[in-house]
Amino acid sequence: MAILDTEATLHVAHRDNHTHRDVNGGWLRPAVFGAMDGLVSNLALMTGVAGGAVSQHTIILTGLAGLAAGAFSMAAGEYTSVASQRELVEAELDVERRELRKHPQDEEDELAALYVARGVEPELAREVARQLSEDPEQALEIHAREELGIDPGELPSPLVAAVSSFGSFALGALLPVLPYLLGATALWPALLLALAGLFACGAVVAKVTARTWWYSGLRQLALGGAAAGVTYALGTLFGTAVG
Repeated sequence: MAILDTEATLHVAHRDNHTHRDVNGGWLRPAVFGAMDGLVSNLALMTGVAGGAVSQHTIILTGLAGLAAGAFSMAAGEYTSVASQRELVEAELDVERRELRKHPQDEEDELAALYVARGVEPELAREVARQLSEDPEQALEIHAREELGIDPGELPSPLVAAVSSFGSFALGALLPVLPYLLGATALWPALLLALAGLFACGAVVAKVTARTWWYSGLRQLALGGAAAGVTYALGTLFGTAVG
């Protein structure tokens, strides 16, 4: 009997400790990808300009301009995108709210039908739907989740999205410029620091994927290095043609 109790306890403990990865990525995914975007785009921009054999001052100015322009562009785009999505969701919630007010029984029947379709016994489904529909706000939340796949209480904030995009992009874009601001006169310190940052970002991304950290890091390193190499070659070509 004691052995069975112990096995049961272990089974419950194992079940309670069963966890999954955060498949949505939470804050980590957009932050890391924002920084990665800033790194790749500003590194490519600066190497392209450097390939044209311009002065150190021009490269620094280009890097800072790329940082500012990219960060503001990301923030504006993210704000507009999230605000538009939120407005669409709120409009759909208003439709659902009106339907619940005008046709409460029809909406209750609809909710019961959803549960029946998922395998709940019809009588139980109707009773669950009836109890959930007693509170209008709870009914709205349930219908929004079941029909629209959203949680009315967890809509994304356009301002938070814009600020986080601005900050993460600016941080990533700063890395290629930093060596020049600290007195570097050649491109290679900026290139090394940016590539190290890309490897680090790729490794962190592995936390929300099934890939190993070194594979993810090397993949991002290779992609960023390729972007820098291509733009440097184009900058050299265009610099020679224009010059």
